[in-house]
Parts: sequence; C-alpha cells; structure tokens
Amino acid sequence: MLQRIAGIFWNRNEGRLRAGWRLLLFALILAVVTPFVQILLGWATEALLDALPSALALEISRAVDGLSVVLSITGGVAVAGRLVDRRGFVDFGFHLRREWWTDFGFGLALGGLLMAGIFAAEWVLGWVTVTDIWHSPGGLSFPVAILTPLFAFLFVGYYEELLVRGYLLRNLAEGLGFGPIASRWALVLAWLLTSALFGFLHAGNPNATFVSSFNIGLAGLFLGLGILLTGELAIPIGLHITWNFFQGNIFGFPVSGTRVGDATLLAIRQGGPAQWTGGAFGPEAGLIGLLAIGLGSVLTLLWVRWRTGQLRLHTRFAEYRPRKEPTDPIH
Repeated sequence: MLQRIAGIFWNRNEGRLRAGWRLLLFALILAVVTPFVQILLGWATEALLDALPSALALEISRAVDGLSVVLSITGGVAVAGRLVDRRGFVDFGFHLRREWWTDFGFGLALGGLLMAGIFAAEWVLGWVTVTDIWHSPGGLSFPVAILTPLFAFLFVGYYEELLVRGYLLRNLAEGLGFGPIASRWALVLAWLLTSALFGFLHAGNPNATFVSSFNIGLAGLFLGLGILLTGELAIPIGLHITWNFFQGNIFGFPVSGTRVGDATLLAIRQGGPAQWTGGAFGPEAGLIGLLAIGLGSVLTLLWVRWRTGQLRLHTRFAEYRPRKEPTDPIH
C-alpha cells in the first residue's frame, strides 16, 4: 500500500518526482525567486534611475523590468532543473555548439523576413500608409529610444521560449510518455498542449479575441517546430525575437495587441479588412499572419532537412536519461 501511495509522487525508474509534481514545485520555486529578483534589482537601480532625466529613466526602468523576468525564469528553471528535474540547464535546449548558433541565425533571419513580407504585402495592397520614418516621439534620439524595445524583445524571445518550449514542453513530454503512449506521441501531445497554453496566455492582451488567441496558439505550433525537430531552442528563440521586433518597432504594427516603446523605424496608419490585417491586435490575428505562419513552417522544415539531412522528431527531448556525472554548468 505504501509503495502504491509513494508511486503517485515518485518515479522509481527515474529516481525523481513525477512530472505533475515537478511542475508544481517549479511554480512554487518561481513564486519565491521572482519577488527576490525584483526587490534586488529595484534596490540596485534605484539611485541610477533617480539621477537620470525622466524620459531616459523611463526607458531604462522598462529594460530593468524585462531583465527581472529573464533572471527570475532563468533562476527558476536552473534551480528546478538541478534539484527537481535532476538535469543541467543546457538540457532545456541550450547545447551551444556551432549548429545551435547556425539555427539561431536562421531563426533571426526567418522572423525578420516573414514580417517584411507581411508589411510588403499590406503596402502593395494599400492597407498600410507610412506616415513617418525614424519615429521617436518621446524626446529621445531614435538610436537611444529603439534600444528599449530591442532589449525587451530579446528578453521576451528568450524567457518565453525557455519557459514554454523549454521547461514546460520537456516535462509534459516526459510525463505523458507512459503505457501505450510512445515518446514521439508524447512529444507531439506536449507540443499541442503548450501551444494551446501559449494562445491562452495571450488571451488577456489588449484587443484580444477568440480568433487572436487561436492564431497565437498556431504561432506556438510554428515556434515549437524548431525544438520538435532539433531538440534545441535556437530556432524558436531567434524567430521569436525578430518576429516581434520587426513587427512592432521596424514596421510599426501592434505586437499581439501591445506596443513596446514609442520608437519605430516606420510609423504607419493601418487600414484594410481586419480579418486579413488583424486590426488593432496586429497581423497575428489576421489571415495574412496565418499565411506567414504557414510559409514559415514550410521554410523551417526545409531548413532542418537541408542542415541535418533528415526530418524526424527529436524524441530524446521526451525521454529522461539520468546523468552519471555532475550536471553541466549553466550556459
């Protein structure tokens, strides 16, 4: 009887807690780490922000807020990974070999290319009008003002992918792989579930609708393709960064209903049918965004096939292999 009760919590074959309890402990660890980091960063930057002009201080405070989320999620994953998951940080998709950086570069290029295609299509169709260039209405020069959204989207691309496609997807895939569910199906199911969660997490954004949340879920599937096929976060992180940055601060579209900073390379006036453009939520809520997601998915498949010589699910991401040696250091 005691063994059965213990089996609810403990996986004897793996020598660690079962996936559901690991995820619960991770949430608790994150709840402890986050306020600690916020207080520490606030204390460290308070004097600096008070000494700066108000416009510059506002931009830097926004960057500090993003940095606090980066440090909180990185710290939470590192602690939970080592103490609860029994693995190193690199095993969440950060084996920083040459191939990792090559895929990261592809992701960066793909995100910018797709958003440039969206802008070009809308401009040709007369759905957007450029009203200004080097737009920086906040009193700061454009090169200074653009740094805040650039760092913000660097941070978002990293910590959202680490959290959703790195930690959550890996633990769900490992937890779902039991009985008749093989590793490949557990990985696919975890991919679907985390993509649905990704859409749900954006449901509270300004101007969000059911359609926008559904489309963001599809964008989650697109972002997850990279880790599904390579077991690394290189493509998802690169793609996420430039998709958002080019969307919001190069071409002036809303980013999932929000705006990060006032500086944009192009300031635009949006027109055209909302079902195509996404309206106030941005291209992700429109049919043009779905076309870009479809094209990007095909290009991702072609890239992985060209670079690796094959297309297959990276099922090791759904399989736990206890380390016989000390875990890798955090990279």
